[in-house]
Amino acid sequence: MRVMREVLVDGLRIAYWDVGAGPPLLLLHGGMDDSRSWRWQVEGLSDEFRLLAWDAPGCGQSSEPPDGWRMPEYADCLEAWLNAVGVERPNLLGLSWGSTLALELYRRHPRVPRSLVLASAYAGWAGSLPPEEVAARLEGVLAAADLPREECLKGWPGLLSRAASPELVEELAPIWADNAGSVHPAGYRAMAHSMAEADLRDVLPRINIPVLLIYGELDQRSPLRIAEGLRDRIPSAQLVVIPGVGHVCNAEAPKEFNAHVRRFLRSLEPAHTLGANSEGARRDGPE
Repeated sequence: MRVMREVLVDGLRIAYWDVGAGPPLLLLHGGMDDSRSWRWQVEGLSDEFRLLAWDAPGCGQSSEPPDGWRMPEYADCLEAWLNAVGVERPNLLGLSWGSTLALELYRRHPRVPRSLVLASAYAGWAGSLPPEEVAARLEGVLAAADLPREECLKGWPGLLSRAASPELVEELAPIWADNAGSVHPAGYRAMAHSMAEADLRDVLPRINIPVLLIYGELDQRSPLRIAEGLRDRIPSAQLVVIPGVGHVCNAEAPKEFNAHVRRFLRSLEPAHTLGANSEGARRDGPE
C-alpha cells in the first residue's frame, strides 16, 4: 500500500508520492489538480522509473502558499523540496500549469532538470495566448472560486474531450473540486494569477536539454498552434500528438501517453541503468 509522505520546506508542508525505482521522474500536476491526477502514470511507469508526484502548495494535502505567490516562488519552492527529499537531476513531466512551472524551474535553476516532458503545455498564459484571452480566462477561473463545488468546473471549460468516459469524469471531478477556491482559496487564486502573468517565451530558445512535447489532438485549452510554437522555439523539442483526446491527455489516453514518456526517457539512459522490469514495461504500448 502506498503511503503519502510529507516534508517541511520553509515552513510549508509539502505532501508527495515517492514510488518505484530507477531514473527519477518528477510529476508536476496542472492547476486545480494534485498528485492524484497522476494515478495512471504512477501505475504504468513505476516499474522502470522512480516517480515523485508532489501536491503543489495550495493543492491536495500541502499547505496554502503565502499571499502573492507567482511562478518564481513556486519554482524556488520546488527546487528546495527536491533538495529536501534528496533528488538530483530528475526528469520533469509537467501538465498544463505544471509545464509552465517546469519551464520556470529551468529558467531559475537550469542545472536541476535532466530533461523536460511538457504535456498540454504553455509558455505561461501571457506567453502563449492573446492578452484579451488571458484576461477572459483569469476572470472565469477566479469567478469559479465562488461557485458551489459541484459547479466549479464552469470556470475551466475544455479540460476533457467529448469522448471522455463518464467514469473518467467521475474520478477527476472530485479532485478538481477539492482544489477549487472553496477548499484551497489561497492556492487556487495564486495558481490562477501565476499562470495568467507567466511569460516564459524568453527561456525557450535557451533550453539545452532534451524536451518532449505531448499534446492531445482535440485540446481546446492549449491547442496545437501553441504546441507548434513551442516546438519551433525550443531547439531540442520533439512533438507528439495523441489522436482523439483533449487537454488532460495523460488521463484520457494513459497507455499512449505512458508509451511516449517511456520511449523518450529510455532514449536518455544507457540500457544497463534501467530497471530490471523494463521488458515488462512494454505493456504500455509497442516500442
